[in-house]
Amino acid sequence: MPSAQPRVLYVTDLAYPARGRRYCDEDIFLSSRLREDFDVALCHPLDAAALMDVFDAVVVRNSGPVLHYQAAYDDFARRAAEGGVRVYNQLTGKADMAGKQYLLDLTAAGHPVIPTVGRPEDTGLLPAADEYVVKPKLGADSIGLRFVPREELADLSYDGVLVQPRIRFRYEVSFYFVDDAFQYALHAPDPGRRWELVPYEPTAEDLVFAQRFVEWNGIEHGIQRVDACRAPGGELLLVELEDLNPYLSLDLVAPETRDAFVAAFKAALHRLLES
Repeated sequence: MPSAQPRVLYVTDLAYPARGRRYCDEDIFLSSRLREDFDVALCHPLDAAALMDVFDAVVVRNSGPVLHYQAAYDDFARRAAEGGVRVYNQLTGKADMAGKQYLLDLTAAGHPVIPTVGRPEDTGLLPAADEYVVKPKLGADSIGLRFVPREELADLSYDGVLVQPRIRFRYEVSFYFVDDAFQYALHAPDPGRRWELVPYEPTAEDLVFAQRFVEWNGIEHGIQRVDACRAPGGELLLVELEDLNPYLSLDLVAPETRDAFVAAFKAALHRLLES
């Protein structure tokens, strides 16, 4: 007899060699738990466009940096939009899903983000620093990121890159959301070890900080990770808003937190299917 459960195509690159993370373990766990509510099939991101039409929804998870298969991803997004395919995360994100332009937009709008410029004439707007971070507008996973001293900024080509001061922050912290609901936070006590994370108990002020970016992005259906750093003055500054395929570090949270996340994820997919 055919199953009455909704059919979900789960997009992941199980073999992607992420530094300090194991995509495959997280996606094997999550897809196994989703099978309690859905009929789930896993596929590589290069196969998603060809397979998605026979599923009720597509879940994009740890699919690796899109820049490695940009043309195929653009084709998938176009065909999904034209066909009215339900995609989680929905494909309207304004943050990393669309590149790094949002860091310029948020800086210009006065949000608490690491100051970012994208034109040589704006370099003087950056605070003084010993070094500056140069990152591609379409970068991901630190690909193409480099550090330059201030004296090299005058000769820097701004073609396709952004520039930020290198902030000697105290630590990084990540806030994880399902749709617009906060789930948990993790932080890296050692600034030099980004993926050695431990649970973090956010303050009310921390949550207001993180929530503002989730609300700014306006995604109704999706998992988002708000990455921030604790600046020397004590304030939080946005580093990145990951709204395409954020790694969740679920192996580092308590079992009850993991179970609560899975329950929220399932409920979010049911809402998507009912929309």
